[in-house]
Amino acid sequence: MTKNDNHTSQIWYGNIPDRWASHRIKALFDLRDERNYLPLSDVNLISLYTNIGVRQHSDIEHTTGNKARNANGYKLVYQDDIIVNILLCWMGAIGRSDYHGVTSPAYDVYTPKQGVNAHYFHYLFRTPLFSQQCYKVGKGIMSMRRRTYSPQFRNIEVPVPSFTEQEQIVRFLNRKVSGINILINHYKKEIVALIELKSKLIDKATIKGLHKIETIHNNDICWDIDYPSHWDIQRMREIFSFRKGLSITKANLEENGIPVISYGQVHSKNNSGVQLRDDLIRFVNPSYLDTGSSSLVEQGDFIFADTSEDIAGCGNCAYIDRDATVFAGYHSVIAHPEFSGNTKYLAYLFQSPTWRYQIHKRVNAVKVYSITQKILKDVFILLPSSKEQDEIVEYLDSKSSSINLFITKIEEKIKQLHDLRNTIISDVVNGQIDVRDIEIPNYDFVDETTDTDFESEDEQGYGEEQED
Repeated sequence: MTKNDNHTSQIWYGNIPDRWASHRIKALFDLRDERNYLPLSDVNLISLYTNIGVRQHSDIEHTTGNKARNANGYKLVYQDDIIVNILLCWMGAIGRSDYHGVTSPAYDVYTPKQGVNAHYFHYLFRTPLFSQQCYKVGKGIMSMRRRTYSPQFRNIEVPVPSFTEQEQIVRFLNRKVSGINILINHYKKEIVALIELKSKLIDKATIKGLHKIETIHNNDICWDIDYPSHWDIQRMREIFSFRKGLSITKANLEENGIPVISYGQVHSKNNSGVQLRDDLIRFVNPSYLDTGSSSLVEQGDFIFADTSEDIAGCGNCAYIDRDATVFAGYHSVIAHPEFSGNTKYLAYLFQSPTWRYQIHKRVNAVKVYSITQKILKDVFILLPSSKEQDEIVEYLDSKSSSINLFITKIEEKIKQLHDLRNTIISDVVNGQIDVRDIEIPNYDFVDETTDTDFESEDEQGYGEEQED
């Protein structure tokens, strides 16, 4: 490699040390396009996530993205390869692989040339400044359709220390990142414990009530439980009507228009099931008001996802807590309550693990779990008196609000640690901090633990034609 005479010029990464070079990515990495033709059962499926980088599916407990139906035509990935999501690399969907396996044909795969430490470039490629550069050279008017194709990606100029310094930077950052990850993982465990506490409170209040009273038994093979004797028990078909969401796909979504809630938003970790958040809303063209009016929902309605990638997601729904024009979107079932009670009580009931057990016993899966209207119509619901419904909602609103406040404070601490980690990484990989003479003690690397629920983008970009 020859040193670029313009390496000290102000480009996207700023000034770099005099000893460093500057090269375009195509001088450092080769584009790999080897295809797999083995069955899915014989390969290691690898995915790319914006928040945690490259992972193998066997390490992931729960995802909300599409899992592969087969691996025919998937791209081969080897250890040390860099995987790039052309649609989302500007959001950080890029990273080095520790694994040998196959990945989505929607991704670009790069193999490092001699004298290139892929782990150094993993750190560099995931910095906010590099993400901005990916967006800048990408193509597409709308952000949700922005793509950074390989010709543009390979033409980005990057800072290049010597191979020896690349290795030292990786050793330094691995230790620093590991220490920060230990703290992040501790806080994540606290969040999990708080979420479990909230789930237990919801389960007890919606199944047993708030007062110690006499119970009776529901002797049904799919829901064998004890519940308060003065509560009513009915199947959902008796007080709900059901409709289908819009027959659309992600391709029909637009930047603006009429709000829509689809499968992906129902399964989002940001969906509590008892309150509709603005960040869950997507949009479709206003023309659907004429062609798809039967898929409009009303305040108090529920939008159930009609498929799930795992058993835990069976029963996930969004609660419409506002009087607004909103569509139910793709892969969804609308459940419209036809009773005069407090529908938010039902929203809490639908979050109860005991209530969801009915759905879990009824669903079957070949490729995904299917939650049909028939299944929903057959499950039982418990109905306390209107007064008790209000009491339960008031109690759970108060408890959930307190727990959510604790979670928000912990999430802010995690965000601060992420920001600190990003700052350290950016300063080191851009040469603002010289780590050549720093002695690195022995340590065991600790990765950031995966969330129990995060979104894969495997399905994004399928069928897109890449430019030469």
